[in-house]
Amino acid sequence: MENQCLGLAEALVAMGGETPVLKRLSPRFPWSRLPPQIWFSPLSTPIADGERLSAPWPDILIATGRQTVAPALAIKRASSGATFCVQIQNPVWRHESFDLLAIPKHDGVSGANVIETFGALHRITPNRLAVEAEKFRDNLVHLPRPLIAVLIGGSNGQYRMTEAVTQRLAANLRMLSYEHGAGLAVTVSRRTGAANEKLLRGALEDAPCWFWSGNGDNPYFGLLGLAQAIVVTADSVSMVSEACATGKPVHVIELDSGSDKFVRFHDRLRKAGITRPFDGTLESWRYKMPDDTAHVAAEIVGRLAKT
Repeated sequence: MENQCLGLAEALVAMGGETPVLKRLSPRFPWSRLPPQIWFSPLSTPIADGERLSAPWPDILIATGRQTVAPALAIKRASSGATFCVQIQNPVWRHESFDLLAIPKHDGVSGANVIETFGALHRITPNRLAVEAEKFRDNLVHLPRPLIAVLIGGSNGQYRMTEAVTQRLAANLRMLSYEHGAGLAVTVSRRTGAANEKLLRGALEDAPCWFWSGNGDNPYFGLLGLAQAIVVTADSVSMVSEACATGKPVHVIELDSGSDKFVRFHDRLRKAGITRPFDGTLESWRYKMPDDTAHVAAEIVGRLAKT
């Protein structure tokens, strides 16, 4: 979620904007559990460093997440409407009070201040991928090509990464390696779970594979830059959107369960020819990369010019 805000801010910097200031809110109980409409003093919400939100108020505020909704609107009021207030994702409450809402199309929200995005905003740029690729090139030079970045999330509120799913994934990755001669560069997340990670590591022990240990710099952008194709689990709109922003073939790993919103998201990507399901085979194709981040940044600049 933070990367979505930073990606949009960086796109504005590239168009001549100022360097952003990052504020991580850290609301205490019970406010951390309560809906924004009953926060009675949102400007008192502490930031992670213990400070409070205070003037001077920004020209542009970019926020995301349920816990930022009330503070964002409070800043707009405190600035007497001078702060241009952008909310990424559906704030659920008081849509009309924001200057601009950037919401994925699969959420089904519309309005004069709503910009529908294909997926999640992100920080992917050709320059970032090139720089990060150089940082990690030596770590992966021993692997055969094509190099496949394998981005594994896991269970969340919509999806379940079961042992059966993990076994199927392991078998498909082995097929990808041995039948297509591919090298595998794998990252997992906390959501993957220790048991699933152990299963994957064991299954790929004798394959040409590099597993990130979790130590040192995060190789995520480097893997996206170095890979010839990407395999990614279906549980994260952000991770899939970032993979698709590279323009490289993206194979999506299905997990158990899901939700209507996720189904709509993945259906749109497949119908647009951007992603394909992962079944252990390797295909190559081209597609028009979604450019949601630049589109939203341009919309902000255009609307500000009219004020």
